[in-house]
Amino acid sequence: MSPTRQEWFVSPPHLEGLDRFEPGKPIAEVQRELGLERVIKLASNENPLGPSPMAIDAARAAMEEAHRYPDAEATELRAALSAHLGVPSAQLIVGSGSVDVIELLAKAFLGPGDNAVISEHAFARFRQIVDARNRGARLVPMREWTHDLEAMGRAVDDRTRLVFVANPNNPTGTWNRRAEVEALVAGLPAGVLLVLDEAYFEYVDEPEYPNGVDLVRRGAPVIVTRTFSKAHGLGGLRVGYGVAAPEVIGALLVVREAFCTSRVAQAAAAAALADTAHVRRTVELTRAEKARVAGALVARGYTVLPSLANFVTFDTGEEGRDVFRRLLSRGVIVRPLDPYGMRRWLRVSIGTAEENATFLEALEAVSERSEP
Repeated sequence: MSPTRQEWFVSPPHLEGLDRFEPGKPIAEVQRELGLERVIKLASNENPLGPSPMAIDAARAAMEEAHRYPDAEATELRAALSAHLGVPSAQLIVGSGSVDVIELLAKAFLGPGDNAVISEHAFARFRQIVDARNRGARLVPMREWTHDLEAMGRAVDDRTRLVFVANPNNPTGTWNRRAEVEALVAGLPAGVLLVLDEAYFEYVDEPEYPNGVDLVRRGAPVIVTRTFSKAHGLGGLRVGYGVAAPEVIGALLVVREAFCTSRVAQAAAAAALADTAHVRRTVELTRAEKARVAGALVARGYTVLPSLANFVTFDTGEEGRDVFRRLLSRGVIVRPLDPYGMRRWLRVSIGTAEENATFLEALEAVSERSEP
């Protein structure tokens, strides 16, 4: 007689105590669960305008050859990125989203006993990926909800191989200035690589914001990770990239899966990169609506963190997950931040003007309902 699952399954001990990433709830699931006809999702920092029409056309054309394996080297996409960024193709790697590149970094650079320095409230996948690899995440407290780069530099020891900095950071939206990043890079010992996650760089409008690719061009020990999921609106196709010295890229290629991005994703991303007008419209909408949403929240007495990304993070003054549930009941999906140790905070993505107005109206309603 075959054993039952309870008899044969033994949980991998190296995963004990590790948590899973909590994605935003899908619209269809909320509609089914709550019986709602209309649901808006402002939880995953997606582009409310959708993908570029050029990207859609390219994806459709690529589907005609879906029976063929994709180009493992993503040659055309890397060539487009090379021209766009002004770096050689040998300094580029394409992955299934920027998180794929981050996973490759952990695989390639973290051996037994090595560690990675990570900010306490940084993007959760940094810590999860590193701890799943070798439990080597060294968390450093933030200062005023921002990466404390001085403290992170002091946390580097002789077993540190990676330092993760999200700039701007998700979920806080806060950022580090050029001088801070330059000082961190200058103080890194040999053998330590700074990972600059710039998933939201297109939305930035600050002159003191450092462009990580400039550091790579100068030969600094830096890899920049970026994505097509946000400003380019291709989250559903999963494509991102890294920019680094050829030696770093070579190490990642050793551990990369052969066909990590689809033919459709590569074609859509190359076309999206060319549609600068679509990105400009996205950024203009986001900046204008972000100012409106943040201003409305402040006017209602909420504490709002300054954000250079396409979302706003605010202190609800109570358990954030309770407010999240009440908003959910009205068909508005946002992101509770208790998995980040920010129990009273919510993150709301910037949507269209109509979606943002719906969120603010729902928040007003559930706040009134929560009062005694």
